[in-house]
Amino acid sequence: MEDLKKSLRMPLFGNPFSPKKVPPRKSASLSSLHTLDRSTREIELGLEYGPPVMNIGGQVLKFEEGQWITESGGNVSSREVQQLKKKNIQLEEENNVLKLKIELLLDMLTETTVEYHLMEKEVEEVKTQHRRKK
Repeated sequence: MEDLKKSLRMPLFGNPFSPKKVPPRKSASLSSLHTLDRSTREIELGLEYGPPVMNIGGQVLKFEEGQWITESGGNVSSREVQQLKKKNIQLEEENNVLKLKIELLLDMLTETTVEYHLMEKEVEEVKTQHRRKK
């Protein structure tokens, strides 16, 4: 029976209570590039840092002004679309203000026309009274 127990042990895993020691880590980098400042790296290596760009599923995404912008192969980039949407909203607001101004001017014109007709009527009444007196 003990022979069966010994044969059922798994020698691959060893004793679960005595883990192997981890070997010490190697140095992080043998390069001294990380000690150079950005301008020196650009001069020495010719690196030009631009906005981050990535290609996902055939679409190119660019990170500009805090937003990811797609630059697809179409005629207009999403950045231009966003600018056009902002301009569209601004123009709609301006249009609403102008409509309000037109409505206000039409109300003023109506009021002035009514006042004119009332004054004209009064003038006619005064004329007719003046004729009767003569």
